[in-house]
Amino acid sequence: MEKPGHETDIPGSRRTNLKKSFKSSLRSLLTACSKQDFLDIFSKFSGAEQELLFQFYTQVVVNLHQTIEDEFDEQCHEAQVGSILDTVEQLVEEQSLDPLFSDKTDVMAITNDLTTAKKNEIQKLKGLLQRAEEQNRQKEARISLLKKQTQDFSGTTDRVEKLKAGFSSYFEGKDKQPPI
Repeated sequence: MEKPGHETDIPGSRRTNLKKSFKSSLRSLLTACSKQDFLDIFSKFSGAEQELLFQFYTQVVVNLHQTIEDEFDEQCHEAQVGSILDTVEQLVEEQSLDPLFSDKTDVMAITNDLTTAKKNEIQKLKGLLQRAEEQNRQKEARISLLKKQTQDFSGTTDRVEKLKAGFSSYFEGKDKQPPI
């Protein structure tokens, strides 16, 4: 019987990429010490002792590497990581086939949409500007009318004063003045 996690048919590239990444990371961690670095660390030992220690170190690293890989595969199998990654891959593929989820961007369509939006915005702003100019014209006309009415009213005041002066001169010398 095959060990868990050692599937011979790996349908998804995500699962394969996960395994490759894990093994690569593990290898770089466990082989971080070169033979020369190892011999430098144990420089107080004789050459034969250094060689035996390095062989022992190599065996430990290889066994540790295999044990960690097996444990990783077993954990992935128990957690059903493979089937989950396959499902994720299937969903991603389905979305890439769906035009609504497409990552492909039509630059010309975006340019056209942006141009249309800007043209609409310009037309809206022109409309607002025309409305504001019309309101300004109406206010200026109202101000002119009010100024004209004020001038007409000041002329009326002058006429009333002249009338008063005329009445007072007419009734001058007489005891009665008309009530005004």
